[in-house]
Amino acid sequence: MASTTHTKFTANTEGFDVAKEFALGIRGKTVIVTGVNRGGIGFSTSQAFASQSPAHLIITGRNPSKIQECINALRAEYPNIEYRGLQVDLSIQQSVRDAAAKVMSWSDVPMIDILINNAGVMGIRERTLTSDGIETHFATNHIGHWLFTCLIMPKLAKAAENSPKGATRVVNVSSASPWVSAMRWSDLNFDKKNKDLPKEEQPNYEWFKAWGYTDLENQSYNPLDGYNRSKVANVLSAIGANKRLFNKHGVLSLAVHPGVIDTELGRNFPLETLEAVKTLKEQGVYSSKTLGAGASTSMVAALDPKLAEGVSNDKMNSGSYLVDCQISDQACPLAVSSEEAEKLWELSEKLVGQAFTW
Repeated sequence: MASTTHTKFTANTEGFDVAKEFALGIRGKTVIVTGVNRGGIGFSTSQAFASQSPAHLIITGRNPSKIQECINALRAEYPNIEYRGLQVDLSIQQSVRDAAAKVMSWSDVPMIDILINNAGVMGIRERTLTSDGIETHFATNHIGHWLFTCLIMPKLAKAAENSPKGATRVVNVSSASPWVSAMRWSDLNFDKKNKDLPKEEQPNYEWFKAWGYTDLENQSYNPLDGYNRSKVANVLSAIGANKRLFNKHGVLSLAVHPGVIDTELGRNFPLETLEAVKTLKEQGVYSSKTLGAGASTSMVAALDPKLAEGVSNDKMNSGSYLVDCQISDQACPLAVSSEEAEKLWELSEKLVGQAFTW
């Protein structure tokens, strides 16, 4: 079983503190962080990396002006770093392919040492399919990141050639969704009523009631359920990647729950859901973190060398999910299942029309 170096790191640890502790893992490295905007944890994660002098810090987003705003802010604090922006809409496979092709074309960036798949959408009120025919949460939060990672994998593998095994990392920013959810294999696009799904694929109805959702049995799509399923996929895709990449190339993939942070991610939720969330907070079900603390678990996953030590041939899912800067066993079994990870990998290849072997 993998473990972490520092039990002193907790829910309130700041990303800067983790970066300082593992500074040698950042200096001179090339880092990509997806989904960076000034009010989100992508920016605080980028700040933490920038504080310890990476060679290149590449940030992605959908809006070029917002990307440049973030680069300007980072450069004002840490001027001696080569920053680069990358425009990508993760919900559109062609946009992902174009962005990945651009990364692969950069001759002055021959390697990628760390990839933080941070971008995400949440709470889209109406069921929406992308131009590729995939439910938008799943398309953006999982497929977009998975495809981007696979397409730039040669540069990650190149970085791993001259690094200790497992030092080159892919970190998928998931959520607490794996505590209560699994995949919806039989109805990926939410066409069926929940009561008509196999029992193991149905939502956790009691949990959803606490969030203000009732009569879910007779509904098909629920915004929070769409989000949950995609965040489970973030964990399973990391497990699937480890099977293919850890022993062969030395690239380690992990998933994290960053905590509950007050960002614009939940801006799409209706008022009644936001009121339910407020009540849960008042009841002590959860507490909010600062933006800096929201970055810390991703930083541990990206940098702690001890996390690579417990990965073995028969346990590629060992230590694959972190919460509050430590390895967590809170995910339900199906959310960290190697068998489920294989099903997801095969499905993902089918949905993008491409198999990856490296």
